[in-house]
Amino acid sequence: MLITICGVKVQVIGRPVMTGSELWVANHVSWIDIFILSSVRCVAFIAKQDIRKWPVIGWLVDKAGTVFIDRTQRNSVRRVGEQMQAMFDTGQVVGLFAEGTTSTGFDVLPFHASLFEPPLRAGVVIQPVALRFYQGSRRSDLLAFVGEQSLVGNMWVLLGATGSRVEVEFLPPLPPSESQPLGRAEVATRVREQIRNAVMCSPTP
Repeated sequence: MLITICGVKVQVIGRPVMTGSELWVANHVSWIDIFILSSVRCVAFIAKQDIRKWPVIGWLVDKAGTVFIDRTQRNSVRRVGEQMQAMFDTGQVVGLFAEGTTSTGFDVLPFHASLFEPPLRAGVVIQPVALRFYQGSRRSDLLAFVGEQSLVGNMWVLLGATGSRVEVEFLPPLPPSESQPLGRAEVATRVREQIRNAVMCSPTP
């Protein structure tokens, strides 16, 4: 419903895994990314603590089952890892924006590898997801929530835009048999390369 209100068309490419526990790893462009991915399948996301304080959006994100990470706390990653494990145990999908912040959407920032450890321990499938934003037929950073822009300012841009479209490309999943022998740093690098290659191309007009 939120995606419809915002006037964003979501185009799914590829085959998302729709059953069982899994980690979806995506590039991060805007606060609306959470709701775009949740429109495909119910996803519990890992997000920074600050988002919980955002007006309206923070409440919606919290109600979506988001796990908040406070990077100022030394044991925060361990605690979030335990929560991720509990979700995997109940067959849920966990969403991770491994860049740790947003970008313009034309490239992919380096990944933080620490939160790849729980899915490796749990032996779940890791599926890379590439988000590409368009205005009409052109790639665009209009909706990117970056720089000094405020949340309210970005929301006004989104609501005033026309022709907004997001391609959500689900890339080939990485099964436990391939990911577990690699370790979290190498898995993070491999997944980022897959997403980056997809983000930097435009397969549809």
